[in-house]
Amino acid sequence: MALLVQKFGGTSVGSVDHIKSVARKIASSKLDGHDLVIIVSAMGNSTDQLTQLANQITHNPPNREMDMLLSTGEQVSISLLAMALNEIGIPAKSLTGPQVGIITESSFGKARILDIRTEKINTLLDEGNVVVIAGFQGTSLSSDGTAEITTLGRGGSDTSAVAVAAALGAAQCEIYTDVPGVLTTDPRKVKEAQLIQKISCDEMLELASLGAAVLHPRAVEIARNYGVTLIVKSSREKGPGTTLTSHNKKSIRKEGLELGRPVTGLELVENQGVLGLSHIPDQPGIAADLFEKLSNGGINVDLIIQSTHEGNTNDITFTVASKQLLKAKVLCEKILESIGGKVCIQEDMTKLSISGAGIMGRPGIAAKLFDNLSQAGINIRLIATSEVKVSCVINANLGAKALRYVSEAFELDKKQIEINPKNINFGEPAVRGIALDPNQAQVSVIGVPDLPGTAATLCKTLADAGISVDTIVQSERTLPEGGRTIGFTLNKNDRKGADIALNGLMKKWQNAKLNDGAAITRISAVGAGMPYTLGTAAKIFRAIAEKNINIEMIATSEIRTTCIVAKDDGLDALKAIHNCFGLHQIL
Repeated sequence: MALLVQKFGGTSVGSVDHIKSVARKIASSKLDGHDLVIIVSAMGNSTDQLTQLANQITHNPPNREMDMLLSTGEQVSISLLAMALNEIGIPAKSLTGPQVGIITESSFGKARILDIRTEKINTLLDEGNVVVIAGFQGTSLSSDGTAEITTLGRGGSDTSAVAVAAALGAAQCEIYTDVPGVLTTDPRKVKEAQLIQKISCDEMLELASLGAAVLHPRAVEIARNYGVTLIVKSSREKGPGTTLTSHNKKSIRKEGLELGRPVTGLELVENQGVLGLSHIPDQPGIAADLFEKLSNGGINVDLIIQSTHEGNTNDITFTVASKQLLKAKVLCEKILESIGGKVCIQEDMTKLSISGAGIMGRPGIAAKLFDNLSQAGINIRLIATSEVKVSCVINANLGAKALRYVSEAFELDKKQIEINPKNINFGEPAVRGIALDPNQAQVSVIGVPDLPGTAATLCKTLADAGISVDTIVQSERTLPEGGRTIGFTLNKNDRKGADIALNGLMKKWQNAKLNDGAAITRISAVGAGMPYTLGTAAKIFRAIAEKNINIEMIATSEIRTTCIVAKDDGLDALKAIHNCFGLHQIL
């Protein structure tokens, strides 16, 4: 039959009875004729219990000793599971990460996998064994050549499983967990959430980075990069689960299994126009009215940015194809006749995008893009960021120059560069899943110099401090005292670090100051069909407006629309969007 990699999490092996149940499930697959490699997490809450033991001794345990301690949890699981399999007549051998040859960086607590030596696994499989491997761990060489146990960090067992599947060329990797698969949203917040039976790795990366906890982004990155068929399903109930798909199928490069280049593609979309609406009312329903009017007029909007301002007005900027620019301007002017505000257009623009896996999870990538454009003397008109793509809107006559600088910076060859790429996601849902993240803080840098390289400097400063930003919005208007406003969101835990990191910039930009916004919630809708489904953004904004909820910021990328709303409005907005796209129905 086929070679399968199956991973069972801590709750699935949380007791002896659960381990015996998992053994019976594995035996069923083995009797069907499959070769099996099993990845196991530590039992139940044993990792937390081990951490508590360490904290009873010291509040600052050495990272090396923590890896020595925490790696023992999986060793208990694999030995018990191998015993349970042998007890029911299924030959099985357990192996730790170092015994397998899972080679990692020399980085305790968060090591990335460089290589997996598959010889021992294949030998045991050829002998008819089920191979049971400890997840979450590997080995590296210290400076003196001594082998050191390392752990992979949060989600490490998922990462181990998908990496082993990639190294072995397995037919598929099955992640067994305590939920039926990937759901349309968090069922603890929306009880009508439904199972998604099929989702692309790009969509899953977006949802995982936005807080969907079913899979860790690192595991999804590996599946995406190496074309691993990944299935998430319940360990206790029968069901189809969720299948993750990827169009990629590349070989493991010499840099390392997890250390391949994060940027794998570069796109240039020509013939773009920008419309900027400024000084429009800051109240519920304005964005919905605007984008409904545009979609009813047949205007397909690409990037949308809404920035916040002190007072009671907002700015909204968006892009359309050049051939629709003047028609869109006329429609906007009709709306502004009744609500007030100004509209301006910019013709002859181009959208340049880098793509890959886990881009925003690596703070230096976006900063590197912006910095290279700045060094080329190219000013960025708009920025759109997501986990799989970062886009910049620039003047069209600088497109060729930008391609050259960016492709050299990220070492991309001609095969990885596309000009006006063709649509490949027709027929896919405009919205497949929705994530709500209340752990975001909103920050504005007011009075930023309106010069090339400003966004690059800001992002690089934060990146150098290891801080990732999510929504990045540059204001449409120039302030009376000069300069513009750049707003962004970041994890609440990084807020104090951002103050420290940006302190030097605030001194350099003499008129600039940092302002915190009110408590917020980030709601993001994700779907591969979003760019090609007319009126998707309008539908999202209308659902929120009907709950009388004001949108404080908007930022879109190719397959994601993010709205920032007041913290107390987050759950109502989530439910409204979920219902308006019919995600509460069986898919």
